[in-house]
Amino acid sequence: MNEPMLDPIIVGEVIAQFRNDKSISQEVLSGLANIGRTHLSAIERGQRKPTLETLYRISLALNVRMSDIIKEIEKRIQV
Repeated sequence: MNEPMLDPIIVGEVIAQFRNDKSISQEVLSGLANIGRTHLSAIERGQRKPTLETLYRISLALNVRMSDIIKEIEKRIQV
């Protein structure tokens, strides 16, 4: 039985895309979001899944709505 799962690689790619669209380095974003740079890097590589709290901090640091990040993740999952 296959349980539906959220692909952490897609989540990481979307976060990286939003970060790159704002021309912000991982170092700067991690500082603004108050998370470790290695943690952010692992999220962007799909090695870790962000908690809602972490995703919220990232969205605030990027000055985008968390729902916009989630919508983009959902779009990519459906493709």
